[in-house]
Amino acid sequence: MKTRYFHIFCTLTKRHLMVFFKNKVRLMYTLLVPVIIFAVYLLFLRGLELGMVQNILSDPALGLGADVIADVQLHKYIETLVDSWMLSGIIGLSTITVALQTNTVIVEDKENGVNRDFASSPIHRNLLIASYFVYNFLVSALICLVFYLVCLVYLAAMGELLISFGEVLLSLVVMFFATVASTLMTVFICSFVKTEGTMMSIVAIFSTAVGFLIGAYMPLGMMPDWVQGICGFIPGTYACSLLRYAFMKTPLAELTAYVQGLDLPAGAFEKLLEGVAGTFGYDISFFGVPVPPHFQALALAVYIVLFVALNIGVGSKVAEVLGMGRRKKK
Repeated sequence: MKTRYFHIFCTLTKRHLMVFFKNKVRLMYTLLVPVIIFAVYLLFLRGLELGMVQNILSDPALGLGADVIADVQLHKYIETLVDSWMLSGIIGLSTITVALQTNTVIVEDKENGVNRDFASSPIHRNLLIASYFVYNFLVSALICLVFYLVCLVYLAAMGELLISFGEVLLSLVVMFFATVASTLMTVFICSFVKTEGTMMSIVAIFSTAVGFLIGAYMPLGMMPDWVQGICGFIPGTYACSLLRYAFMKTPLAELTAYVQGLDLPAGAFEKLLEGVAGTFGYDISFFGVPVPPHFQALALAVYIVLFVALNIGVGSKVAEVLGMGRRKKK
């Protein structure tokens, strides 16, 4: 009996995967979402964020000499830090946007009456619900892994790949749990969606707003306190920060070591690092309380458990029978 259930579960998961990958337009759109964000960063945001660091270096309060401000190696370390900060943020954002877009198959099955066919067959509803979750996770993890490799290739091509093998493993583990959290969160949200039109509206609005709410585009410290409070209730905020911790630990250490070797005025070293790391760092706060990386990991785990419980509570809505199927043309 267990073997039969497992076979049905695998068959359903395979069916969802085939439906998703068969739709070339949907697949291309899902792949393009992180790519477009990456392109926007290269074309617009990168220069803006490097300009912010230049303003920090040129601050008269630091008293840095022209030779330090124009130091080529210093700028290279800063570029590495900024690129690592932004790319890790985009990876964290992609776990959410891709998982959300992947749920279109679930909504289409509801609207087109496919779930009515499942309900009339000898398939246990829990197997169908579980297959949707696993399908969503597999697609999201695969696409995010491809983009993760693209980010590593970019850093290597720019001569900025300072992440160690251990930090690569750490970032992959974080990305795995971030994908789990995003899958649970987005399936829970989409379990209440009944039409494809509503789903597309949610994808458009949510994908635009969530990048700011998890600090993927800009530092959370630049936002009002009440907005930062809202950000603390989104699991992607902690996943994004943990990815940045893995990507930026070595670049930040390298920058610190290099700045220590420069001839800086008294107090300039601390102010410089505080300005750069404070703007492009991985520290976040929850209503003014600092949240270090180990507590960020704990918060992400708590959100995973929370969304598991929520999905168990509303799990029947994922496979809810709504539509009567598409009418055949006469």
